[in-house]
Amino acid sequence: MHNLDPLPPLDGLNALLAAAEAGSFTGAAEMLGITHGSVSRRIAVLEAWLGTSLFDRHGRGVRLTPAGQRFAADARQALGTLSRSADQWRPRRGRPTVRLAVVPSFARLWLLPRLARLERGDIHVEVLMDHRPTDLDAQEADLAVRYGRGWWEGLDARLLFGETLRPAAAPALAAELGSDAAPEALLRRPLLHDSDVSHWRAWLTGAGIRYRPRWQDRRFEDYDSVLVAAEAGLGVALLRAPFAETAIAAGRLAYVAPRAEPNPAGHYACLRAGETRAAVIELADRLLALAVDGA
Repeated sequence: MHNLDPLPPLDGLNALLAAAEAGSFTGAAEMLGITHGSVSRRIAVLEAWLGTSLFDRHGRGVRLTPAGQRFAADARQALGTLSRSADQWRPRRGRPTVRLAVVPSFARLWLLPRLARLERGDIHVEVLMDHRPTDLDAQEADLAVRYGRGWWEGLDARLLFGETLRPAAAPALAAELGSDAAPEALLRRPLLHDSDVSHWRAWLTGAGIRYRPRWQDRRFEDYDSVLVAAEAGLGVALLRAPFAETAIAAGRLAYVAPRAEPNPAGHYACLRAGETRAAVIELADRLLALAVDGA
C-alpha cells in the first residue's frame, strides 16, 4: 500500500478562495452561508496545515500574503481542473454544456452573432475567450477554434473557412486614395494591423515590395480593434474576408485596391483526436455547417 501525501482540507480551500474574493471573512461567510467564526477556524486549520500565514488582517478586511497569493492561485487552478474533469462523468440535467475556446476577436466578429443558431435550444455553449491556445488534452475546453495552417499534433482539425486580404479604409480616406491605389500610395499612409504583420507583408510581397513595420503604422492586440481604427480614419487596413464584409456592406469602409491575396492561414474547428462525446461532435458539425452556409 502506498502512503498518500496529506491533502489540505477542502472546506479550508473554499474559505480561502471566498475570503480572497470578498476581501473579508465576513464577506466570505455570506458567500458560503456559514458564520464568521467558521471561516476564521477553517482558515486557521489551513494555515496550520500549510505552515504559514495566508492573510494579513487590516481594519475590517483581509488581504492575501505573498505566500497566500501563490497558494490561492494553485488552489483555484487545482479545483478548476477537478471540476472540469468531473464534467465528463457527472450526469447532465437539461441541455449538455460544451466549452468552446476562441480568441476574443473571433468571438466578437463571427461567433457571437451566430451563437443562438449554434445552440438551437438543445446545447449550451460556454464561450471561453483567450489569446492563449487552449490545451484540449488538459481539458481546458471541449472544442476550440484555432487560427493557423491546420496541423496540430493530437487534434482533429477541420477547416471552417479561409480568408482573403484586401486593403480598405474609411470613406473619406478611400475617396482620396481611389479604388485602385498603387501600393506606394498606401505606404504613404499609416498601415493598421494586429499583432501579426505577416498579412501586410504577404500582400505587399505580391506587389514586389518588401515590408518592414514603421513608426507611423499602428498595431492593435485584436483584429476587431483594427477595424474600428480603420473606420475612424486612422489608416489603411487589410480586410480579412469574411470578417469585414459587414463593414463594407454598411459603407463604413471601402476598398482602395482591387487585388486580394489569399491568407495561407485559416480558421479550424479542433477536437481531441478520437473525441466521442456526442454534444462536442454535434457542435463541431454545426460550426462547419454555418461556415459553409456563410450566413
